Parts: sequence; C-alpha cells; structure tokens
Amino acid sequence: MTLELLTVGRVSVDLYPEQIGVPLEEVRAFRKMLGGSPANVAVAAARLGRRTALVTKVGDDPFGRYVRRALEEFGVEASRVGTHPSLRTPLAFCEVFPPDRFPLLFYRAPRAPDLELEPGDIDLEAVASVPLFWTTGTGLSEEPSRSTTLEALERRGRRQVTVHDLDYRAAFWSRTEEAAGWNRRALAHATVAVGNEDEVAVVLGERLEPREAASALLELGVELAVVKLGGAGVLAATSSTSAAVPAVAVEVVNGLGAGDAFGGALCHGLLAGWPLERTLRFANAAGAIVASRLGCADEMPTLAEVEALCEA
Repeated sequence: MTLELLTVGRVSVDLYPEQIGVPLEEVRAFRKMLGGSPANVAVAAARLGRRTALVTKVGDDPFGRYVRRALEEFGVEASRVGTHPSLRTPLAFCEVFPPDRFPLLFYRAPRAPDLELEPGDIDLEAVASVPLFWTTGTGLSEEPSRSTTLEALERRGRRQVTVHDLDYRAAFWSRTEEAAGWNRRALAHATVAVGNEDEVAVVLGERLEPREAASALLELGVELAVVKLGGAGVLAATSSTSAAVPAVAVEVVNGLGAGDAFGGALCHGLLAGWPLERTLRFANAAGAIVASRLGCADEMPTLAEVEALCEA
C-alpha cells in the first residue's frame, strides 16, 4: 500500500461510560474503543478514503492485540505497531457531562509503551517520502519518544505536508514551560501547526486573540497555523491569507473526539489541495458529527456523511 498519511505517537484503549452525566464512580457499564489522538486521526482519515498508518507501541497483552485488530478493521495499516515486552497498553476513562465537560482519567503508569519509541521503530524512508506526516506534542513529553519524534521531523526536512499537533495534556508534563520549549523545537521542522486556544497559549507562553495567536505560530516557522476555537469555530492563516469558519451547530454528546475528527478531515483537505476555507468547513463538519456521538474512533464519519452536512 502506498501511504498518504503516517501518524506517530499516542495510542490507548478508551473506556467510555454508557451513562451520560454520571460521575465515574457511579458508572455501571463502559464501551471499549480505540483511542489516542494520532490513532484517531489515522482512523478519521482512513474513514474518508485515505491510506493511513500509525507508528506506536502497545503492551504484550489483550488490549494491545485489540489495538492492532481495531486499526486493521478501520483500514489503518497496523504493521508499524510495535510491542513492548513489559509495559501495559494504556487505558483512558472519561466522564461525559454535555455540552462542555469531559474529564479524562489516564492509566499510563509506570510508563506508556508509545513513549518508548526508538529511532529504529520508525521507517525514516517512509517518513521522508509520505505525502503527509503527523506528529504530536504528547510524543515530546518523555524520552526516548521525544528524540525519536524530533529525529523523524528533522529527517522529513520540512517537506509538504508536515503537521505538528500541539496535543497538550497537562498530566503528561511536569511544567508547561517544558511543553512550550519542546513543541517550539518541533514546529521549527513542521509546515502546519494545529492546536486549540489553550494548547496554543501553552506554546506561546501567553493567551492571544486568535488572529494574533495564528500570526505568532507562523513566526515560529510553520506555513499554516490552525487555531481551533471550540464553539466559535476555527481560524487558520498563512503568510498571505486567512480564513475563519463558524462552528456547525449540533447537540453535543461527547466533545472528546471532535478535534481528532477535525484532524483527519484536515489531512483529507490538505492532501486534496483544497482552498483553505473549504478545508476548514469540511474539517469543522467532521468534528461536529463526532461531537454529536458518544465515541471517537468508532464514530468517525464517512466522506458521504461529512459532505452531506457541509451541503446542509
């Protein structure tokens, strides 16, 4: 298979409560799903017809076997998923309080296998040649994943399209300043930066108005800055143009997967060479569809579903 998209980094098994608006200690049943932002982005793009693969590691356990099987069922190449001999596949539990509160509880101790990625775990020739390469800030939070991710980005050589998703999770970092510094290092090798307002504020060290924030990201070296604004939509800018698109109105069930659905759809638009505004509208629609559903990877929309919402 000739790849179009290669993502690298975090993977988990997500356990979503089947009772909405109930604290975790009172939940009676959970639904098991594939999780982790780079995994979800790969699934989202695959659902839209793109040829995708994920580089990560799982544990030598039943959940690791589930991750591989789920990726293959979603059409994501799983041959680049390694196995750590002793660490366990991470779990993530969430609580669902629509429309805007979705706390997460991560089980990644003592370490997550996906943070044990070594340079030999990544096919650097594939990194250099794939049309779209996607990394995340989470992959920079610990060694050896940090050095491995940066080496891959350096080998990529800022080829179009190289996306760095800020993907900031406070639980994975000892200090926000550390997250800011390493993400800035990664952005120097990327052509596209993606993040929500909070993530962008962490990297910039201050909260700016969205257009100013996008301009500040461009000054860090990327060619396209995408700032997700939640219920206010999304803003993106290059050195010569910008576009702001409002959110698609839906009844939110679980907002956790919306950003990853947006990411997969963004990849689709970038690979297609669409104009910026069209790409953002398409990605916004994909995110809205998943926000209206309980799950994440399992709920990624098809091309027909996204196009139908865009037309509506």
